[in-house]
Order: sequence, then structure tokens, then C-alpha cells
Amino acid sequence: MLLNMAIMLSSTLVLLFVAAILRIFSQSVAQPAFLYHSCLDDDRDNYISNSTYKANLNHLLHSISNTSTEIISNGFYNSSYGQNINEVHAIGLCRGDVQLDVCRGCLYNASYLLPELCSDHKEAIGWYDQCMLRYSNRSILGVIETSPNFTMWDINNVSANYADQFFEAVRRLLKVLRSQAAARYSLRKFASGNAAVSNFKTIYALVQCTPDLSEQECNDCLLGASEGIPRCCDGKEGGRIARPSCDVRFEVYPFYNSTTKSPPPAHSPPAPPAHSPIRKGNYNFIVVLASITFLGLISSIAGIYIRAKRGRNKNENEIIGSIPFDFDNIKVATNNFSEANKLRESEFGNVYKARFSDKVVTVKRLSTDYGQNRIEFEKEALSLTRIHHPNIIRILGCSVKGNERLLIFDFVPNTSLDHYLSDPLKLATLDWEMRYKIIRRIAQAVLFLHEELNLCLNHGLKASNIFLDEEMNPMISDFFLKSLHSLDQIPENTSRIGRTKGAQDVMHMPLISMKSDVFNFGVLVLEIVCGQKNNCFRNEGNADNLLSCAWKNFTEGTASDIIDPTILMPDGSTSEIMNCILTALLCAEANEADRPTMASVVTMLDGFDKHGSVEIEKPLFEDDDHRVSGRRTFRQRVRRLFWKKKGFRVLESW
Repeated sequence: MLLNMAIMLSSTLVLLFVAAILRIFSQSVAQPAFLYHSCLDDDRDNYISNSTYKANLNHLLHSISNTSTEIISNGFYNSSYGQNINEVHAIGLCRGDVQLDVCRGCLYNASYLLPELCSDHKEAIGWYDQCMLRYSNRSILGVIETSPNFTMWDINNVSANYADQFFEAVRRLLKVLRSQAAARYSLRKFASGNAAVSNFKTIYALVQCTPDLSEQECNDCLLGASEGIPRCCDGKEGGRIARPSCDVRFEVYPFYNSTTKSPPPAHSPPAPPAHSPIRKGNYNFIVVLASITFLGLISSIAGIYIRAKRGRNKNENEIIGSIPFDFDNIKVATNNFSEANKLRESEFGNVYKARFSDKVVTVKRLSTDYGQNRIEFEKEALSLTRIHHPNIIRILGCSVKGNERLLIFDFVPNTSLDHYLSDPLKLATLDWEMRYKIIRRIAQAVLFLHEELNLCLNHGLKASNIFLDEEMNPMISDFFLKSLHSLDQIPENTSRIGRTKGAQDVMHMPLISMKSDVFNFGVLVLEIVCGQKNNCFRNEGNADNLLSCAWKNFTEGTASDIIDPTILMPDGSTSEIMNCILTALLCAEANEADRPTMASVVTMLDGFDKHGSVEIEKPLFEDDDHRVSGRRTFRQRVRRLFWKKKGFRVLESW
């Protein structure tokens, strides 16, 4: 009797243990990565692992896998659980064209992965291609949310010959779809469609709102997302802007299901088979079978772990990004980092071209005294792979082996901007239209880093770090390397610039700030307009650098004398050039507090004419101490002239 009880107990324990191992193992390997995710609340509002909020969150997310077909039959899930401060709210939205089984699977994966990535955070959101899931400790149903958001774009550029026509067609198509989606009162505020562009490809687009929004809220959310396309996806054949409450995407290929049928009613799961009685004589067989199964499973898991461990010890390599880079493959692709494949030397190491079977990439081999440990380096590099902007060179991943540190980027075929500034023949190929495009797109990229990511360029905004692609679009590179560098070699947040006159605050500034980026942008604009590098400035007058020369000529009313004489200027471009000079001088104010933000800089470059005339009673950037002997200071004269040219009425009192 006791023997039979022992056998039964042991068999039950083994079976339960095997089932638990299988469940944990399957969940740990089956969840695909998000396109993007964000953990929203701060550390002060996090929950602890054994809290009531954690239990409520687990209950709510677990219910997604058990949700009835009727509740999410329109691709939308909304639920809450708990009370008072421990109440959890969740919203799930599937793309309007996907089938129910795909929708359920997508939300199921998200419900497992999101709390793992945002452990202890009360609010989080994650996007797959086909669904979005978010949860919060506050009510989120019926509330329009525009942040956090993420952007993606196609790597292919629209031909310059069709760019204006292409994006006008995108704008018109999105406007039509926006109206259609917002006007739908059903649980699926979704619209998709296409438009043919003459002499070009067909454009396919999709827009969608969470169905808890009103028509006006949906329209406003989609309009705001659509207006962000010029900043994120200008010149690209495709792009996507995803917000918590809405999503906008366009491509030159069909990426959605053109006909989406209503999913058939889900069949009830088959009833479990009836348990037939087990004779006592079969217990020994069950124990033996369960034991063999258990031992086999443990052996398999151990084998997988050992092989993975050996692989890590052998390669010492962590792959980050969408392409499987490892050190040995990169070594082959660069022909053992040969001189023939070396593109250039930089402050932190050499840069090489690496040729893989289906792709050419750029590899930066950081100097061996780089210093940052592997974990910190990989963590920082992983975060940088999430930066997506059409005018920032994309980081694809990193590779580590021993003391070697490699960063892998998209390959840009053209050279850097400083090579154009140093070569009169190359410089002559840059007409004003090209230069103006370069200036404006650099400004938009810096604005993106400042406002979307809260990042400073760490004095990486200079001509040698601006590369030009085949369409002469500027691409910012290397700005992040100072932040990746070890803290004992470059103090964190410490300025390294100090050779440019007119920016004494930058020279002595203890902390890097966004306003130092603004100063560097101003110097860069003057370099592009004048066709000379600041540190190699040639001038017949007394000014010893570009910035002081620009100041001197502007105060004397001869600012046109500093314009590069080789620029081919179409009619009407003189005002744009003078506008750029004025903007650059404002960016290069000696006092950091007087410099504009990058948002203001972008607006200045775009012009104010469309806003009409307004009255400014008193400048926010001046006080009475700045007046000298009853005369306006240089800064006052510059600002007065700038605002007058933009159509503002400036009072004589200042």
C-alpha cells in the first residue's frame, strides 16, 4: 500500500515538474522582439514584485490568452482589473487588416514580453508590426495619446526627379484615408488604399486609430502623425509613425491585406478526452515513462546550455541588430581590416568597408585603449540601434572580442562634408539648393535628437561627421562616440571644444548642453555658406576666424562679402542665404542663454511669412544692462534686423 502511494506521488511530481519546465522553456524562446517598446513611469512610481498591483497586472495580461472571440473580434481589446491605486488598465489594438488568429497570437506574445522588458514599471507600451499593447495604472480608455511614438522608414530614396510629386501624392492619399478612418463609428477605425504616381511606383498607405477615440480625436491624431512625415521620412520610399492612439504608414509595395474578410466564428476547443481508469499494474510503467521523459528533457536542456556557453566562450561576441555580425565574419568581410578597405581614420579608431554577400556596411574599429567594459559598451550600442532618422547614419549593431570593439553602420557611398569644404573642385559642385537642403536637414536631425530622444551631440556636430549619400542628403555620424568612450578618458558631460572665438561660455562650460549643439550648428552653417572651414579660415581682413569675420561683415553691412563666390545662386536665393547667416549668428551668441532652441532654428530656416505680423513689446533676450551709451548692442541690432525681415513689427523702444 505504501509502495503504491509513493509511486503515485513521485509520478505526479515528475509530471508536474516536466509540464512546468516545458511551459517556461517554450515561453522563454517563443516571444519575438518588439519593433519598439517604452517603459513610461519613473522610478518613484514603480511597483514591487510581490505587490497587489503586480498580481493584478499578471491577472489582466493572462486574461488576454483566455479572452473570448467576441471581445476582440474587431481587433480591439480593452479591460481593467483591481481597485483604487492598484487598478490596472490595458488596451490592445491589432492592425485592421489582420485575421483574428494572427491578432490573438500577436497580443498573446505582447502580453508575455512587455512585462518582462518593463519589469516593475506600472505603465508600458510595445509595438509589433501587427498589433500594439499598452497598460497603465491610470485610465487610458478614450484618452488621446501622442507619445511615446516611434518612426521607421525605408532605406531606399525617392528619385529627386519625382520627389515633390511623390510626397504630394502621399499627402493627398493620407488625407483621404484619414477622413475615412475617423468617420467610421464601428470598432475598427481603419482605412487603407493606394494611389498611382505617374512615371513612378504605386503608393500604398494605411492609417488607424484606437476605436475609443471620437471622430475629431482620431482625425487630430492622424493629422499630427502625418505632419511628422517630412521630419522622419523625407526623401524615403516608405515610412511609419506610430503613436499610442494612432498609426500612419506608407510604402511603395503592398504591405497590408487588400481584402480582409470577417473572421469565422472560432471553434470551441475540443473537450479533453475522458480519463479512463488506470489499473494498479500500470503505475510502474507510468513512473518509468515519466522518468525517462524527465531525464531526456533535462539532458536536452543541459546540452543546449553547454553548446551555447561554449559558443560564447569561443567567440566572446554579442550580436546586436538585424544582421548577424560576429567578429570573425567582419574580419573576413574587411579582408582582415586591410588598408585597401580602410575608408578613413577618426578620433576613436579606423573605419573600414565590409562586404557581405548581400550587403555593404561600414565598420568602425575602435582603438584598443577604448577602455569601456563589454557590458556597458553593448548596452550603449544596443540603445543606439534604436535611433532612426533619415539624416542620422543608422547603427546596425556591435561586435566584441577580447579588447576589440566594433560598431557596424549603414554604408554611405559619398565622403564627408569637410572634404567638400577642403576641395575647391568638390565645393563647386554644391550649388545653393544643395547647401540649403543640407543645412535644413541637419537642423531637423538635431531637433529630432533634442526633442524626441533628449540627446546632445556631444560636440560631434562638425563637417567631418556629416556624410553625404548618393542623393546628397546629409547623414550625421560619430556624435555618440564620446558618450561611448570610457569615463576615465573623457569626463561625462564635459566640453572638449574651446578653440573657436566668440563662444567663451562653450570654452569654459562645465556641462554639455543642447545650446552648445546650437552654437556648433551656427558655425557649421557659416562654413557651408562661406565654403571654408572655421579652423582653416582664409581672409584678407583682420578677422582671424570665420565667426569673427562674419560678425564684422554683418555689423558693417557687407555680409554678402562672406558668401562663397563659387555658389550657383538661382533667382531669389540671396534672401535665403542672408537668412541662414542671420540664423547662424544668433546660434553663435557668446551667452548660451541667448541662443535659440533647435525648434526655433528650424522655424527660422523655414521662414515666418505665413504667420503674418505680430507686435513684440519687449525682447525676452535683453535687459537694460546690455545697452551701451544709449546705443543698441550688436546682438540687439542683429535680432531687430532679423525679426523685421520676417514681417514682425519691432517697437522703437528696443
